[in-house]
Amino acid sequence: MAAPVDPVDHAFLTTVGGLGPVAGSDPDALGSLDPARALELYDAQATSRHLDLAAAWLRARERGYYTIGSAGHEGNVAVAAVLRPTDPALLHYRSGAFFCERARQAGLDDPVRDVLLGMVAAADDPISGGRHKVWGSAAADVVPTTSTIASHLPRALGLAVSLGRARRLGIDPGRPEDALVVASFGDASANHSTAVGAVNAALNTAYRGIPVPLLLVCEDNGIGISVPTPEGWIRHAWGGRDDLTYVEADGCDLPAAVEAAARAAAHVRETRTPAFLHLSTVRLMGHAGADVETAYRSAAQIAAEAARDPLVDTARRLVAAGVLDADGAVARYEAVRERVMATAAAVERADRLADAAAVAAPLAPADPGAVAAVVAAPEMTGRSPEDNRSMTLAQSINRGLADVLTHHPGALVFGEDVAGKGGVYGVTRGLMKRFGRARVFDTLLDEQSILGLALGAGTTGLLPICEIQYLAYLHNAEDQLRGEAASQRFFSAGAFRNPMVVRLPGYGYQKGFGGHFHNDNAVGVLRDVPGLVIASPSRPDDAAAMLRTCVAAAAVDGTVSAFLEPIALYHERDLHEPGDDGWLAPYAGHDRWVETHVPIGSGRTHGDGDDLTIATFGNGVRMSLRVARRLAADGVGVRVLDLRWLAPLPVADLLREASATGRVLVVDETRRSGGVSEGVLAALVDEGFSGGMARVTSADSFVPLGDAAEAVLVSEAQVEAAARRLLAASSDGGA
Repeated sequence: MAAPVDPVDHAFLTTVGGLGPVAGSDPDALGSLDPARALELYDAQATSRHLDLAAAWLRARERGYYTIGSAGHEGNVAVAAVLRPTDPALLHYRSGAFFCERARQAGLDDPVRDVLLGMVAAADDPISGGRHKVWGSAAADVVPTTSTIASHLPRALGLAVSLGRARRLGIDPGRPEDALVVASFGDASANHSTAVGAVNAALNTAYRGIPVPLLLVCEDNGIGISVPTPEGWIRHAWGGRDDLTYVEADGCDLPAAVEAAARAAAHVRETRTPAFLHLSTVRLMGHAGADVETAYRSAAQIAAEAARDPLVDTARRLVAAGVLDADGAVARYEAVRERVMATAAAVERADRLADAAAVAAPLAPADPGAVAAVVAAPEMTGRSPEDNRSMTLAQSINRGLADVLTHHPGALVFGEDVAGKGGVYGVTRGLMKRFGRARVFDTLLDEQSILGLALGAGTTGLLPICEIQYLAYLHNAEDQLRGEAASQRFFSAGAFRNPMVVRLPGYGYQKGFGGHFHNDNAVGVLRDVPGLVIASPSRPDDAAAMLRTCVAAAAVDGTVSAFLEPIALYHERDLHEPGDDGWLAPYAGHDRWVETHVPIGSGRTHGDGDDLTIATFGNGVRMSLRVARRLAADGVGVRVLDLRWLAPLPVADLLREASATGRVLVVDETRRSGGVSEGVLAALVDEGFSGGMARVTSADSFVPLGDAAEAVLVSEAQVEAAARRLLAASSDGGA
């Protein structure tokens, strides 16, 4: 079956077919490349080219959905040629030839079919299960990424650093001892702050003597969609640095590209330090299927790019070296076309994902029984002197982290200032001294790098628990959670995962400190991330139990959790009066972990009043319990439901407790717009609750410095007033 002839396809056939009787005219045309090896790489390049042509054909028939091709970038096959299928690869979206060669090395049964199933979003796509066209394969160690702006580079760095760290901790990372990590990206993406930050972090880490076997490959085609990259910019930005080995080659010259890639890879493999491989490429067939290139490039520019076609160059070299004649080079190219197009025709009507449940299946695989079993930790026996000792929230989290580090040999605790200092609030104090710098350590002051390290560590079999110093500091790196961490299982159909727990000190009510950047109550950005578990403990006894649950879910299901810690409650001791120690709680020893286990999505009810249910979380729990006591003095029976989990919400517990009183007040310390209360009330409506409902929230405002914060954060007085209004309205028959 023949596809419509594209101008690039036509130019190849015309140029190579017209080479004439030149076979064998230049025995050195392949340089040091073995002829048989050159043919394998030519086939991979041709396969990538025909996958691009097939994508256009499928799109024209409205059967395919992805037309960002690799044409002009086929020189990246050289990188795959010098690496091993045990070297993890995180690839640029124009890395088709790399993937084809890596698939051959790894012995994949039918990579052409695999890629085409992705293009038609088929449910049988073995890479993403029909969720997106990505380069990925567990067998070939190609970690799926949908990145267009180098957001995969922090993960690549984390993976490179974690290969050696895992081995030192006795955890098998699943790769050989001399494995390296390769990450490719475009010249336009090289300017993104994520890329610049990741490279800086890699060099900083290597400077400190930590192994960083990372090969960075910039495929420079000189243009980002329609915006040109200044001539020589990549060399100017990344070449000539004493701390970064820089290797440059023409990616349209296969022997030269292979030689340069081999030098760069050898440097990384032998020295365990980063290298930057700069491959000059061209972009053929436009940016994507809908791109009209003539709108921003002249005919002369397009023709100049076409003249550098790397596939034509490889064919010309094979003919000049006498490995093929012109007809043979074309015949080999056409044989690849026939195979690719036959497969495209076979998969164009493949079944797609049919319903929401099928689409979302990889997002939150859950085995609550297995999670509970890991939490129970039956092999851990004996008691600690601290068991059943009353603790503050901060002390309980500290002890919980110590138990996790003891029980899980691959667990790591890291972030800014968490090691020697023990964190800003002392929550991690003493952990480094007890467990060593290999497991409890400080990082750069760069949230993208912290999350990237966690992403990579999880991929190597480690169990990362990272701290972002304040919730507000997460926002400049949140895409590492949304676009990389939470999406990994989704875009790999569960074949890859990056288990991790992200500790996030946050919320408001700190006295005399910080303003917005230290009193951040914006959690909507987290609740919007599919599959992300959000834990929000308020009580010391809940905090340790919920931390154990998050860690166990990471180990069992690969869960990514955000663990929100209310800073204002870290060192709180009292509940109602000074000195009552009502906010302390005993720490459950190992023998009580089964009975104190907190499953994901389960709330906790305080009190059994029949008049009003207050649903809340975080600082709202303490405020609501204080209000409940005052209402009780007036004969009003209140039960306070601590939601504990903001995603997934404890809907069954919420409905049960709301139904028990017929009235529910939601106390939400986050924003009125986009806060938690909207989801809580919507859940009640969805479940058919028809009783009285109201909410009281903080204002739609950033938190200012000083006493002005009290004007925008929800207060006990507001909670009490809202409760009395709801009770009065319900008594009068109102809503």
